[in-house]
Amino acid sequence: MRRRLELRAAAAGEDTGIVRERVLSLLDTRPFARYGYVEYADAHAYDRRAAEAVTALRALTASGRSADAAEVAREALQALGHTYGEIDDSDGLIGDVATGLAEAHLEACRTARPDPLETAERLVRYLLSEVNDAADIDLFDYREVLGGPGLARVRALVVAAWRAKPKGWAEKHLMERLLKADGNSVDALVEVHATDLAPNGHTHLVIARELEAAGRAGEALEWAERGLRETVSEWGPDSDLVAFVCERYERADRLADVVAVRRDLLRARPSLAAYQHLRTAASAAGTWEGIERTGALEVLKAVAQPGEGRQYDGSVLVDALMDDNDLQSAWQAATDGYADQRQWLALADRIRDRQPADALRVYLRWIEPLRKQTGDSTYERLAELLLSTRACHRALGTEAEYATYLAALRADQKRKRKLMTVLDRHGL
Repeated sequence: MRRRLELRAAAAGEDTGIVRERVLSLLDTRPFARYGYVEYADAHAYDRRAAEAVTALRALTASGRSADAAEVAREALQALGHTYGEIDDSDGLIGDVATGLAEAHLEACRTARPDPLETAERLVRYLLSEVNDAADIDLFDYREVLGGPGLARVRALVVAAWRAKPKGWAEKHLMERLLKADGNSVDALVEVHATDLAPNGHTHLVIARELEAAGRAGEALEWAERGLRETVSEWGPDSDLVAFVCERYERADRLADVVAVRRDLLRARPSLAAYQHLRTAASAAGTWEGIERTGALEVLKAVAQPGEGRQYDGSVLVDALMDDNDLQSAWQAATDGYADQRQWLALADRIRDRQPADALRVYLRWIEPLRKQTGDSTYERLAELLLSTRACHRALGTEAEYATYLAALRADQKRKRKLMTVLDRHGL
């Protein structure tokens, strides 16, 4: 409170040096960084104090000292930028303070009208530095402040920075923003993006979207197709890029090409989603049943590792067969060792009405290891499996056998009082 009152008094007075000192002290994280880092629990307190700096800067501008406010705001942004990475800003509060400082700086500059060339250099230097993460400043919000000479200087500095470091994120972002603000041709934007193509084809997609927005759909598709060909990521091409290409193929009634893309993606990155996409595409093309589905399942089987009694890491093969509602094939794949506990139980639930004896064997197998375990979740899981087991016995007409089994289990587990309570609650 004392610091805040001192700052307000200084802002109302004439001593800019004191204002500067007080503003920077409000942004100092050291009183809140017990371990060299402002933790989430302390971020709110820091935010309340730092927000006073924004209030003071705006008051400074309102009192007719906008030039001083612009200078102090610039230093405050740099100071917060240096420490922002040391703050847990999960709620975005400090980001809001940074935005407030940036707005206070712009407001002060619009009133003070500082030297446009010097302002241009400072802005570009700040945006290319490592301390610009906190505030999202748009150079062209300063168009009125910079005027013709300042904007010309901005353009020269941004172009020079990008040419010196074409793969730099900040340089590339500023160059892209410059070209869009100036209304340059899409070819210039393509040139900027093409200097640093992402290995998963995402940059190709950005270029494709720019070209399509400019009415050059043919070139857009060519860039997107090139992205698919040039992907070198171990995870395969960007999923949005794949969707972009497939959607354009579908519009052109190139269904066989959609199938080819989806088939290649399944081979490169086997997953249930990739299998589903291929099934949808091939079904639309009328080629799913038969060789296409057989080939897709062979791909999934080739990457699976069969193993007996595994609890985790089931195969996509079993998930795909269940997704096809081909339960007989899924059961066979599970029997061959391609299923984990989750998949076995999911299969048992699906076949219980038609094959209660098979489902019963699955439930009994996974009940056994739970006998040796404790804990609320284990007891609830055991009760769930016992209910499923009871349903199987009822379908088989062997309820007396189930009653004997349940009585023996309760006798064996009677010391687990909490388990007994859970079983009683479920009518077991």
